[in-house]
Amino acid sequence: MKTQKIELIIERGEHDLSGRVNYNNNLIVDDADTVEELEAQLKQLLYDFEGVDTNTVVFEHVYDVYALFQQFDFLNISKVAQYADINAGLLRQYASGVKHPSLTQAKKIEDTIHQLAERMQKVSIYAA
Repeated sequence: MKTQKIELIIERGEHDLSGRVNYNNNLIVDDADTVEELEAQLKQLLYDFEGVDTNTVVFEHVYDVYALFQQFDFLNISKVAQYADINAGLLRQYASGVKHPSLTQAKKIEDTIHQLAERMQKVSIYAA
């Protein structure tokens, strides 16, 4: 059984988290309270609409800043901002969804996260 890696973009949703995948040029979107619920729902939709064997799907997470700080709530926004050389208030605005980072700012945050924790090595930041 061959594994399929599918990019899952996780961002601020209407209530909590929204996720989307692009499969065979079809955009599949759903909302959930947690990343785990989001994965389960999107796997079900992939099965329903595309007939994908959900046991073969592995999602590669790409977070916007809001979803990143929701999923990894142990991260101290002020400290991450300090290490990234970004204004802490601005990073809090990104984390709350009030503002969205530019591609350059998103890359600074991503690089900092990768440097701060081995657990976070696979995190990617999605800039809206």
